[in-house]
Amino acid sequence: MSVRIKDVMRSPLAKAAVRFALDEDLGTPWCDATSEALVDPNAVATGEIYSKGTGCVVAGATVAAAVMKAVDPKIKVKILRPDGSSVKPKEPILKFRGKARSILAAERTALNFMQRLSATATLTKKFVEATKRYKTLILDTRKTTPGLRVFEKYAVTCGGGTNHRFGMFDRVLMKDNHRRLWRGGNPDELDQAVVAARKKFPKLAVEVEVESLRECESALKARPEWIMLDNMSCADMRKCVKMCRGKVKTEASGGITLERAKEVAATGVTAISLGCLTHSAGSIDLSLEWAVV
Repeated sequence: MSVRIKDVMRSPLAKAAVRFALDEDLGTPWCDATSEALVDPNAVATGEIYSKGTGCVVAGATVAAAVMKAVDPKIKVKILRPDGSSVKPKEPILKFRGKARSILAAERTALNFMQRLSATATLTKKFVEATKRYKTLILDTRKTTPGLRVFEKYAVTCGGGTNHRFGMFDRVLMKDNHRRLWRGGNPDELDQAVVAARKKFPKLAVEVEVESLRECESALKARPEWIMLDNMSCADMRKCVKMCRGKVKTEASGGITLERAKEVAATGVTAISLGCLTHSAGSIDLSLEWAVV
């Protein structure tokens, strides 16, 4: 499943996540006690969100806009730098105008989404740039924040990456624990595991994780769509890629750092999958500045 940049907020998962985040922050029913106590209900505010740092790739501007609209449909939001754009420090990403109370109620949730998603997009872009010479796909994983997967995978596409399977339902992926439970983990019968998976789910792509040349050779007999080369040396990756070339796609995985990404891409693998894109990207420093008029 690939989350298309232009329509992430059409996803029921995305809409539900926005509502949940606002319920978490504003309670039920929604209430910003401080603003209701201190801010004139008729006060109108205008302002913008921008990045404080360098090298930021925007992700989540559409989500921030959806947060504001969920709080108050009358807030006017204009996205100046769309998701996937690179922005300079203090360059406005989006502008807004509406009731001050409404903007204050939406502010933190909108920024929380944008900060996390922009960090993922920015890190993804670094890996894409590091490996572009080899045209290697940069893939995400299922190592996402529970409840936020649709957004985090979306952010990967904003950074130029490609979505791996969305969940456990849309691809068969035999990892080490599956292999150990298949006929006692016999490394010479992985092809039979592929046959069994295809018989059960004939419409799904099949991928097998391997840790050695022997396992790769075994899995290759049944021609799965993908073979994942897990925690291999670059020397062994090159041998597996040569073995698989023209037959199946290959994916390198296992703690690959930005410093090592180029070397791994040079082995000729089709793709590199990276859990760090979504579990270790951190946050981008964004600011919301506004003024009552």
